[in-house]
Amino acid sequence: MLSQPFEKPVRVWVGLGFPRQLNTVVDAYQFVTQWCGNSPEQKAAIRACKAALAGEIDAETARGILVQFAKRKDILVEDGIMHPVTIAGRPSHL
Repeated sequence: MLSQPFEKPVRVWVGLGFPRQLNTVVDAYQFVTQWCGNSPEQKAAIRACKAALAGEIDAETARGILVQFAKRKDILVEDGIMHPVTIAGRPSHL
């Protein structure tokens, strides 16, 4: 199993609005398999990560599917900037 790095990391909000950066296919696979749920987007992201780890698709294809999952779940940090977390635990840009 070869961990392929993404050309550009994917940043997502986790927990109570804390940012997490996913740098590789392995990072993404761990994130989507630990995500609570069973949506079609999550299943697609898991399949894409597995395929990338097996060398069946490239890391950027898996990244694109991961980004779609994160957008659908409204957890993607769109601008790539890690916004500070407020006292209430929500990102300050929301």
